[in-house]
Amino acid sequence: MIQLNDIDKVFRHKDLETRALCNINITVSAGEFVSIMGPSGCGKSSLLNIIGLIDSPTSGDYLLNGRKVSGISERSKTDLRKENFAFIFQSFNLIDDLTIRENIELPLVYQKIGQQERNENVNKILEDFKLKHRANFFPNELSGGQQQLVAVARAIIAKPRVILADEPTGNLDSTHGEDIIQQLVKLNESGTTIIMVTHALLQAQRSHRIIHLFDGHIVTESYSRLILK
Repeated sequence: MIQLNDIDKVFRHKDLETRALCNINITVSAGEFVSIMGPSGCGKSSLLNIIGLIDSPTSGDYLLNGRKVSGISERSKTDLRKENFAFIFQSFNLIDDLTIRENIELPLVYQKIGQQERNENVNKILEDFKLKHRANFFPNELSGGQQQLVAVARAIIAKPRVILADEPTGNLDSTHGEDIIQQLVKLNESGTTIIMVTHALLQAQRSHRIIHLFDGHIVTESYSRLILK
């Protein structure tokens, strides 16, 4: 499904050059749950942004569903993002002027799903995430942890093919963090591909495979012993 061949990413500013990724070769099959680990600044987020077509590699080839996407137009990238990916960021990216219900509902509106089905899906996910009593609040009326729950709920409501999660539990306590991981596991078991950046080894071990980055290089790949139970 996702194939990266000899991917490099170099950031240039005036006379300064920073190599974020070097010779990255990764294949992610449909239905896999892959975790990416490594110290801060090792290239994890850069890798996730390239996979999600938010950024482009400096060199190398990226194939998505067998199609070479390196160098395609921005409009084509936007279309492919909508068709394939949902994102969970540390910064939440909620819309301040929309209620929690409206934020979660937004992907279904974009997909032109009918009002009754939207209501049913939103009500269910509000219940699953214990957010029903906050449905008519606005993001700035919630704690950081609650906002992250909303961001995750919004990402998964449309059941995308691939979820790209950048530290999805980073702002949550252990109980809410476990709730998020359980939701991701459940989605993966239903066929959704998950690629998750995390610093938490116990959470990474809930995935099928762990990729370790260091200074922009893949240093190890291992298969988890805790296979999504």
